[in-house]
Amino acid sequence: MQSRMASILFKLGLFISVLCLVFSPSQSAVMSIDLGSEWVKVAVVNLKRGQSPITVAINEMSKRKSPNLVAFHSGDRLLGEEAAGLVARYPEKVYSQTRDLIGKPFNYSKGLLDSLYLPFDITEDSRGTATFKIDDRVSTYSVEELVAMILGYAANLAEFHSKVPVKDAVISVPPYFGQAERKGLLRAAQLAGINVLSLINENSGAALQYGIDKDFSNESRHVVFYDMGTSSTYAALVYFSAYNAKEFGKTVSVNQFQVKDVRWNPELGGQNLELRLVEYFADEFNKQVGNGVDVRKSPKAMAKLKKQVKRTKEILSANTMAPISVESLYDDRDFRSTITREKFEELCEDLWEKSLLPLKEVLKHSGLKLDEIYAVELIGGATRVPKLQAKLQEYLGRKELDRHLDADEAIVLGAALHAANLSDGIKLNRKLGMIDGSSYGFVLELDGPDLLKEDSTRQLLVQRMKKLPSKMFRSFTQSKDFEVSLAYESEDTLPPGVTSPIFAQYSVSSLTDTSEKYASRNLSSPIKASLHFSLSRSGVLSLDRADAVIEVTEWVEVPKKNLTVENSTNVAPNVSTETGAKNSSEESNDNTEDGGNSNTNNSTIEGQGTADLGIERKLKKRTFRIPLKIVEKTVGPAMSPSKESLAEAKRKLEELDKKDTERRRTAELKNNLEGYIYATKEKLETSEEFEKISTSEERQSFIGKLDEVQEWLYTDGEDATAPEFQERLDLLKTTGDPIFFRFKELTARPEAVEYARKYLVELQQIVRGWELNKPWIPKDRINEVLSDADKLKTWLDEKEAEQKKTPGYSKPAFTSSEVYQKAFDLEDEVANINRIPKPKPKIEKPTSNETDSSGEKAQDSSTSSDNSSQDDKKARDSDDSAKEKVDSEPEGHDEL
Repeated sequence: MQSRMASILFKLGLFISVLCLVFSPSQSAVMSIDLGSEWVKVAVVNLKRGQSPITVAINEMSKRKSPNLVAFHSGDRLLGEEAAGLVARYPEKVYSQTRDLIGKPFNYSKGLLDSLYLPFDITEDSRGTATFKIDDRVSTYSVEELVAMILGYAANLAEFHSKVPVKDAVISVPPYFGQAERKGLLRAAQLAGINVLSLINENSGAALQYGIDKDFSNESRHVVFYDMGTSSTYAALVYFSAYNAKEFGKTVSVNQFQVKDVRWNPELGGQNLELRLVEYFADEFNKQVGNGVDVRKSPKAMAKLKKQVKRTKEILSANTMAPISVESLYDDRDFRSTITREKFEELCEDLWEKSLLPLKEVLKHSGLKLDEIYAVELIGGATRVPKLQAKLQEYLGRKELDRHLDADEAIVLGAALHAANLSDGIKLNRKLGMIDGSSYGFVLELDGPDLLKEDSTRQLLVQRMKKLPSKMFRSFTQSKDFEVSLAYESEDTLPPGVTSPIFAQYSVSSLTDTSEKYASRNLSSPIKASLHFSLSRSGVLSLDRADAVIEVTEWVEVPKKNLTVENSTNVAPNVSTETGAKNSSEESNDNTEDGGNSNTNNSTIEGQGTADLGIERKLKKRTFRIPLKIVEKTVGPAMSPSKESLAEAKRKLEELDKKDTERRRTAELKNNLEGYIYATKEKLETSEEFEKISTSEERQSFIGKLDEVQEWLYTDGEDATAPEFQERLDLLKTTGDPIFFRFKELTARPEAVEYARKYLVELQQIVRGWELNKPWIPKDRINEVLSDADKLKTWLDEKEAEQKKTPGYSKPAFTSSEVYQKAFDLEDEVANINRIPKPKPKIEKPTSNETDSSGEKAQDSSTSSDNSSQDDKKARDSDDSAKEKVDSEPEGHDEL
């Protein structure tokens, strides 16, 4: 019975533990990163009670988005807001546009930077991509390394916001990102120590945010998401619907969406509108100055002008006229001017029509009419421009455009939802199924001996908008080593900057040797090569495995069947020894050896069967799958760096992180030392209370030490290290702490004494209450606590008298902490006494008849009806002994 009860309790405890694991809020967190050309935004999913599960992380300036900037200045690395402060003064040291340079050829990167008047010192590396030389002209960093710095900065914001480690992330990318860009971004995240759950197309993130709080069970809808950001524009057609599914035995409606199509212009964005203003004002300034001056040749002047133009454009979105003012733009000359919204729209006249092309193309290829589009949602900062909104309204024939989403945060919040869905430790109540597709179509190209350049060597592997993720398989006849190339389906729609459609190349070997090895076997079909591909959730296509498939037919000798023995003994029929195509062993032996392995129970039958049986030959078909060796031979920007170069890059970033940590610690200690000096001098010079607890000589000596450290702080200490600042702060506190302690005790000690004496009065009332309401409390315990109270009162009287004789600048006779400690000890003693329970009343000893009766009942319940008289006698003897035990221990009943 006890073991059964223990088992039930164990199962109950296990069930409660599982419930707590399932329903308790997770202490883990995941993040999403919206990595834009100009800004980076971070959202955190963290299930904590009392706060929203998804929140946007703020930076050190309490802003919800941070500049996507990395700067190197005076040996220090600066990120985000810190780097933004150097743009106007040191434009060549503040690196921007890194997202749009990742995975791009050098010539494209150079042209883009020149068009934006960014004076970076870049060189071409072995992969044909841009490498940045920083201000020391010695250190260089790849684009992936610069992006990794920004991603690490974003991860730090997430951890600071959530107060827990955050390593899992979903990162948003533009839909036009190709294979090189996606792989490069994943490598950057790896360098930053981030585990990427998935990349997500920006339009899919916005669609998630749009549909998470809507119900599509009554009506499906087509929605277009139009996004014009800093550097690009795209339009995506998304179909929202619902389907029925079984959940816990009930039919429920589940919402979902599918990305039907997306079209883009990767070279048209808000910065193109700003560049028109930059060119206009640069020409105007050149005319004002004259003498052949061209402000465009001064990187610093162009950085100042671009900064002010951005503000002017924002003003024009809300006003019909905006001023611009740049102090000391060039050669100590100020520049001031104004521009109207009408003039701005005129300067960008050709851009308005280009901005509509992605929307027109996505509607054209969908076959939908304008009235079949439920909504056109605008996202991206550049969609706030009034002229762009007017052009969209004109084309769509609508008076109002749909702006239900936050133009800046829709993508990062939707990506956070996706991160929560992919995470193992976080589950949200709301669900929205997502079906995203590949933005590009991909083809497979084969090259090698005996392979003719025909349709069979170039096959469509992934059609455009194919569901993510997916797996593909291709098989073809081949007996020699060959090469595999993966390429974009159409040369007309390549990612920006890409000149060749081929993005991955592989060499598949060991097929020739394998074919020669099996050439002497009786092949039932030509040798084939099978290739296995995967299209990841991040949209990255890769060749995962290659096999040689060999089918042979051989004669094998097997024992003849004895049908008579089988029928007479009901032995199970023989199983065919043929093996199917799933046989993956190359040298597996299917022949069974005779003798020594037979079953002893059937030895007689087998002996009868083998006496007259012979051996017959049968054809057996066997399939071998031999793994082939794959070596990647990709060249160009899509080429993967070596393990050694990745390890070196990670080491460089870790050193920078340590240096940043030390720099921040140094700055913090310097501020602490400076703040301590100013605050202390002010108190010593203005507060009259310090005269009560210190002598004039002591104060003047301390002020002299403060002045000395302050002078050092602004001279030799300007470039001091963190330990030096800490050392001087500790020296000052050695002198100042006793003074400030006496200053604190000046008010804290009387308060503590008042608290203790007040409690001593309350204790007398508590004791009277015990005597009236709790008479069971032992007198000796009451006398003991009263004695301790008298001791505390005496100690207070003595110490207060001693303190009156002690000068204020001397060590106090007693402290407030001592008073509180003694009072708290007395309170604990009183609390322990107060918890003494009332004794339980004693229960009378049961009579002998009652004991006999209970014994008989126990005997009846423990014996069966057919027990013998001998067993009855033993049971009665047992009852008598039990009765004696009860009689001798009556206290046991009191406990019960």
